[in-house]
Formats: sequence, C-alpha cells, structure tokens
Amino acid sequence: VQLQASGGGLVQSGGSLRLSCAASGFIFHNYAMAWFRQAPGKEREFVAHIRGVIGTTNYANSVKGRFTISRDNAKNTVYLQMNMLKPEDTAVYYCARHTINYGLDDLRSYGDWGHGTLVTVSS
Repeated sequence: VQLQASGGGLVQSGGSLRLSCAASGFIFHNYAMAWFRQAPGKEREFVAHIRGVIGTTNYANSVKGRFTISRDNAKNTVYLQMNMLKPEDTAVYYCARHTINYGLDDLRSYGDWGHGTLVTVSS
C-alpha cells in the first residue's frame, strides 16, 4: 500500500489549496479514506473522511463549510479542497486508508498513512 500526498504549500489567510493523495496497492473504491492533520506540538486530529463507493462524507467541526473532501475512484485519488484558510489550519496533512472500524473519525481506524504534506497559512 502506498499513499502519496501532495499539494501543500504556503498560502495567505483566506486563500485556498487543494491537496491530493494518490493511492496504490489496494482496491481503492473498497475503502474509506480520510485526511488528518498535525500541528506543531499537537496531536494528530481528524479533518474529513469519505466512504468508498457511496462517497458520503463527514468533517471536523473546525473545517466544516470551508473544506471539501472528494475522491476519483478511476484515478485512485482522494482530494481535500481547502478554502478560507486560517492560520490555525497550519499543519502537516496526512491521508489515510480505513482498515479497522473504531469509527471513521477515529485515528485508530486507519492503518495505512501517507508521509504528509505541509500546509502553512500566514496571517
């Protein structure tokens, strides 16, 4: 299993970025996928998830209405569109594959992780 995240960078407050996560090594549409993030000195936290075939989504309250998770099962890729970015969104963003069911917003449910991509939002 490989998860390759990209798209991070430096952006001003109020700006937008789109993260991508290219997946390989498994049947992509069979698995829910998620984005988590980890800010300096803080624990890794849930951002958003999307189910495999049905494509239903859920978001952390802190990003609801600003971020959109989506997936292209033909391209084995999951995306995170981030709008109206705030300095508190600064973190390393990780994509992850759901492998065991502790709940789709629970970090323990995700056994496979990408290396992360850094998002920095300046004020």
